[in-house]
Formats: sequence, C-alpha cells, structure tokens
Amino acid sequence: MAPITTASDEKTHQALLDKLDIYAIRKPFRNPHWKAPQRRNKNVKQIIAEVTRKEASVMATQNNSGVSTPVLPHSEALTGGAATPVDSRQPPNIAQAARNLSTLVLEKNSRAAMSNLTSGPAATYTNIESAPSFHPSGQRRYCDITGLPAPYTDPKTRLRYHDKEVFGAIRTMPQNVVEGYLAARGAHTVLK
Repeated sequence: MAPITTASDEKTHQALLDKLDIYAIRKPFRNPHWKAPQRRNKNVKQIIAEVTRKEASVMATQNNSGVSTPVLPHSEALTGGAATPVDSRQPPNIAQAARNLSTLVLEKNSRAAMSNLTSGPAATYTNIESAPSFHPSGQRRYCDITGLPAPYTDPKTRLRYHDKEVFGAIRTMPQNVVEGYLAARGAHTVLK
C-alpha cells in the first residue's frame, strides 16, 4: 500500500483502515480443539427438583387411579353372566390401558410394600422426623427478659441478657422474680 498523502484518494485510505482494523480479526474465546465433557454433573437444586417432580407424578397417578378407568355397565342380560361385555362402538385405547395397567402395578407394589413393613412407612429424606439436636453449637441462647439473642450470662443470677441495659435491670430485680425467669426457662434449681 502506498503511504497516505494528500494525493491519495478516499478509496485507498479506507482500504488501509480496513486492513489495520483489529476488530475484524476473529478471536475465539475457546481453544478450537476443545470438546464438552461427556458426563454432566447435576447440582443439588436440579436433583431435588427432579425427585420432587417424580414424587408428584407418582402421587398424581395414585390419586387419579380410579378416575381414568372407564366403567362399562355390566348386566347379566347383555352377556348372560358368562363373560365381560365388549363395547363394539369404540376401538380399544391402548395408551389408556397401559396407563391403567401401570397404575394397578404401582398400587399393588405399594400395598405389598406396606404389608411387609410392620414398623410403618419407609423412611425417606422427605418424611423422616427426628428429635431436635442437643449439640451445644446448634442451640441458640436468648435473653430471658427481652427474647433477643443473648451473648451474655449474669454469673450471679444465671440469667441470660442481651445488652448492658438489660443487665442493669437484672441486677435491680428481687430474688423471687429472678427465680421466676429461671423457672420459665427450665433452669431453676431448688435447694433443700
């Protein structure tokens, strides 16, 4: 290219600008040989959503198990009591029959599982009930007077308090009021 001079025309000037433009050069972010990993890890939120969806679909099929089954009127006059009548007006619905069959299998399996368990339903992470933890780190301490979080305990009265104003009020209380607060918390000891 020729250097830009006053004699250069607009066309050569634009061609030079286009050649030097760094934004026109393709700069991919990833390595061109990079491939996505074959294994896809799920996070906890995705796993819980998937399990919840699965449980909801099982509950929906159990709740609607008798609703979707077609009921044909049965009379001995139609069949003579020998066989189940076939409705010749409608062709059989295979999808509905398969759905009903899967519902029946689910109900039968759940009844069999419930009869095998004598202690109650199976423990899963959604229905297990456990006692509260007695570990000291899990217990929050609250002020006996205000109910706010209590980082301090009065060594003389053993009452828990939130700040210095509550501490001043505790020190002016008579002994029977202090014992009442301790009894309300279940920390009152009676000496004989």
